[in-house]
Amino acid sequence: MYAIIETGGKQIKVSENDTIFVEKLDVNEGETVTFDKVLLVGGNDTKVGAPYLDGATVTGTVEKQGKAKKIIVYKYKPKKDTKKKQGHRQPYTKITINAINA
Repeated sequence: MYAIIETGGKQIKVSENDTIFVEKLDVNEGETVTFDKVLLVGGNDTKVGAPYLDGATVTGTVEKQGKAKKIIVYKYKPKKDTKKKQGHRQPYTKITINAINA
């Protein structure tokens, strides 16, 4: 059984016992989080929402709050002696999916 959920402006396909990385959620480590924006539940019988399924939820446990590896953003304009170097680390939440309730 799998589901497609929406969180952080992205759509993610999940199954039970999957580990996913999503945009940072305001939840402490060890707590459970419930996603109610379920777009599709698949398996033996597929249910599709318009746009979301009523009563369908996906629950998971927050494993970790962290930051991704640093990326370097470098901008420059040729022949103008203008350059700008900037680093960025995107925060994330690591979640293990416990159950899909359809």
